[in-house]
Amino acid sequence: MSRKAAVVALTALAPISWGSTYFVTTEFLPADRPLFTGLMRALPAGLALLALTRKLPQGAWWWKSAVLGALNIGAFFPLLFLAAYRLPGGVAAVVGSVGPLFVVGLAALFLGEKPTVKSLLTAVTAAFGVSLVVLKAGAAFDTIGVAAGLLSSLSMSAGIVFTKRWGRPEGVGALALTGWQLTAGGLVILPIAFLIEGAPPALTGTNLAGYAYLAFGNTAISYFLWFRGIERMSASSATLLGPLSPITAAVIGWVALGQALGTVQVLGMLIAFGATLAGQLSPRTAKTPQAPEAPQVSEVESFSATEKNGQEVSMDLEVSEVRR
Repeated sequence: MSRKAAVVALTALAPISWGSTYFVTTEFLPADRPLFTGLMRALPAGLALLALTRKLPQGAWWWKSAVLGALNIGAFFPLLFLAAYRLPGGVAAVVGSVGPLFVVGLAALFLGEKPTVKSLLTAVTAAFGVSLVVLKAGAAFDTIGVAAGLLSSLSMSAGIVFTKRWGRPEGVGALALTGWQLTAGGLVILPIAFLIEGAPPALTGTNLAGYAYLAFGNTAISYFLWFRGIERMSASSATLLGPLSPITAAVIGWVALGQALGTVQVLGMLIAFGATLAGQLSPRTAKTPQAPEAPQVSEVESFSATEKNGQEVSMDLEVSEVRR
């Protein structure tokens, strides 16, 4: 497996893990506490990573971490849950699937990644595939729900782009940066959750097990892999892994909850998965014409070097000596 394929595979584990959130929420957690669930996902995971890495932001990274935490977690979670409560699950997933289109536009504005026909086409195709998987006939639309879904997708998309733009400070690992963002995002959610939902509910052992999975497996590890992958991939390629989440949720619903999975849903999975794969393929580079051979070549050296960001750069050097 190439280094790029390994980066993509590890990063893909994040949205695949997020696809299990619906199952865990409905089967293990108390009902009607979405903000408290968001808080329990983010803050314990962030504090655990801070304790593990023992690194705090310095200088400008205090406000950068706050901004990234708010975009990726603090604003994203409440808006996502609001959309989920105001819209049928399929409609909410389709609204959220426009994220790749937001990323294409924001990446062009802030990262200089020029939109291409391929990036736009794969984003639209992925959204279409997701709609076939999750959208039911006669689904109702709610203006506030749709607005919340679009804003949650925009928030996450902006978080991806600025995570890519700012990178991380020298000497700080991706694990520490993940802890900063999760803690900041959790602190944003904390007052909102208590203001709207009140005091925490009484928790059972099943509830605690569900929250433990969401905080550490579904959030701490998954967001570490996600932010690490964003550093090594283009923003548009990373966000096109997003459709793996609703695909995973549909498969879990079929296997664990006995939910129907018909021909249309399977077709939608194949379309969305195909668009995801297409989004990871590098564009072909034009071959450079070969220079005419020298009359006599005394020595040819070739070597390949692997650069950062998971890209392999091949370099061929020719050292020629022409004897008269």
